[in-house]
Amino acid sequence: MAKKKFKRLITYLTFFLLTILLASLIPLFRSSSVDTFQYPLNIFTWINREIRAIIFFHRNFAENERLKKEISSLRQKIFIAEELSLENKRLKGLLSFKQSSPYVVVASKVIARDPSNWSSAIIIDKGKRDGIRPSLPVITERGLVGKVIEVGNSTSKIMLITDPNFGVSAVLQRSRQEGLVSGTLGALLIMRYLSADTDIKVSDAVVTSGLSQIFPKGIIIGRVREIGTAFSGLSRFAMIKPEVDSSTLEEVLVIVK
Repeated sequence: MAKKKFKRLITYLTFFLLTILLASLIPLFRSSSVDTFQYPLNIFTWINREIRAIIFFHRNFAENERLKKEISSLRQKIFIAEELSLENKRLKGLLSFKQSSPYVVVASKVIARDPSNWSSAIIIDKGKRDGIRPSLPVITERGLVGKVIEVGNSTSKIMLITDPNFGVSAVLQRSRQEGLVSGTLGALLIMRYLSADTDIKVSDAVVTSGLSQIFPKGIIIGRVREIGTAFSGLSRFAMIKPEVDSSTLEEVLVIVK
């Protein structure tokens, strides 16, 4: 029985192939045979195209996701490299200043800002074990930063010159007129107690006078931005732009000797 079915299948298949062959050879039947198989072939072609599209879509999607991750990783590496380059430049500047400075200094990193006094105090990563003591002056290669007010074993708190409680005796570098510079909690410092006839101009440099036991002489504090007269009319004052931008501090030097 199975043999008969197999022979019948072979017969049908042979007949089908012969029909296709004759249709392709005889012009009369060629167009009809083409029309007969056009739709199945079109359907097969469409299915093949859709399957390939799905396969390539998933492959391209996976490749796109991989490339996105790779781009993100490369951007992060570039960002880290830029940060390291900037830090290297800053540290080179501090090292150069440290080597040429007449003072004995301890380099330290700013690790935090005092949350209770955000704009006028910072925390550094050096303390008693590094030779840091209260009242030591703090500088950068650009100028005066502030002074040490609290010391722990491995950290210290620095009062910045922008703090209203900060005060330093100073002189106008050009005319040598003396005054007292203190913070205002704003972007500018104020220099008070200048005589009414003080020789002062905008952009004059203001430096430490050396009259204080804490701060050595000649450290630049900032430059005159505005000049005013006290309400009494007996003295003048000047608003000073600090030479050091305390909001961007990342490394500082503590003068220990």
